Amino acid sequence: MDDRGVDALRISRSRLDDPEAQSAHASSRALIDEVSGIVSGGQRAARLAVTCVLAGGNLLIEDVPGVGKTTLALSLAAAAGLTTRRIQFTPDLMPSDVTGVSIYNAASGEFEFRPGPVFANILVADEINRASPKTQSALLEAMQERAVTVDGATRRLPRPFMVVATQNPVDMEGTYPLPEAQRDRFAMSISLGYPSLGDEVAMLEASDGGDPIDQVRPVIGPHDLESAIAAAGRVYSTPGLKRYVAELIRRTRDYREVTLGASPRAAVQLLRAAKAAALVDGRGYVVADDVQDLAPRVLAHRLTLERSVSTSVTPEDIVADAIGSVRVPRNDREANRR
Repeated sequence: MDDRGVDALRISRSRLDDPEAQSAHASSRALIDEVSGIVSGGQRAARLAVTCVLAGGNLLIEDVPGVGKTTLALSLAAAAGLTTRRIQFTPDLMPSDVTGVSIYNAASGEFEFRPGPVFANILVADEINRASPKTQSALLEAMQERAVTVDGATRRLPRPFMVVATQNPVDMEGTYPLPEAQRDRFAMSISLGYPSLGDEVAMLEASDGGDPIDQVRPVIGPHDLESAIAAAGRVYSTPGLKRYVAELIRRTRDYREVTLGASPRAAVQLLRAAKAAALVDGRGYVVADDVQDLAPRVLAHRLTLERSVSTSVTPEDIVADAIGSVRVPRNDREANRR
């Protein structure tokens, strides 16, 4: 049997036929259904947010004020039964306001550590780009290593942990661009956009009953979510598809308009996101469509363009062109039709 035959056999055996995978799929659908009724963008926004959670990544929500960015973050935490803390980022916010601080206790004669709001399952960083780069960088270790180091002591964060940050457009007053290293630590970036007329009317009707977030009920627990994240990591991807992801990432670095292309970390997070999307769809294997659908959300916010490039060329344009120019492996084209 050749490699394509082996891959086809692995795919045929990678249906969601084990109880843990089936439970993880059910958990993901329950989360999407609970969150989609609360936020602008409905199923689409909820699906992307849940996919990011199952990929074990951090989520950046970029949009204009008032479209429900914070509502999405808080409703996601409530539906998953997770502890959540919210920080309103402002220009005078200090790193210790995020990570915590050691305070001298006169009675004991020792310094005691007071944990900051980062010690939660989900940290909602509201309007993250209104804080200085120094404060934004306080999250780098937490976002990558799931730990915080203060006064030389490293402390682990609760599991699961993720940062859900909201960001206003960088040309708005009082905003700072996120450092490249921090942008690269966000697995996905999504935009909600303005709701349709019907959705906006539904939001007005929902507001008659009070705060919509209070209507969100926990449909799973932290243990269920950790199990679902682990199940997403076990979703099968062929060697050919892994090579396809790597070639797609490398292609983003070849454009003369790009000064900083997608990183190797982006490749890892794109594959993880594709696995999570497959699990949400009820599959135990990844297809190229999963990668192509998520590539704009995983890659575009990481790209830095030349300052001289026309504003008509966007990072999304670069990603779209890369998708169109990288050949999909034959066995994965066949898997797409299954």
